[in-house]
Amino acid sequence: MANHKSAIKRAQQSEVKRVRNKGYKTRVKKAIKEVRAAISNKNADEAKEKFILAASIIQKTSGKGIMHKNQAARKISRLSKQINQISAS
Repeated sequence: MANHKSAIKRAQQSEVKRVRNKGYKTRVKKAIKEVRAAISNKNADEAKEKFILAASIIQKTSGKGIMHKNQAARKISRLSKQINQISAS
């Protein structure tokens, strides 16, 4: 454990950020899971609706610096590609 006053404060701040970031990451995972569930059910309309919401959540998370921008772009791109495949068939 930290001994200096500044180190103690930094540890407390890190813990608060960790908990906050965990919440954002959980929201992203849940949104992606909902899109993938709609894709596996071959429901293109529902998948598109869920995708719009998921893409928004992913971009917000990326904008806050919790997720790297390239990682966010990759997740959105892969979901979009899967939706386009079921829409075409």
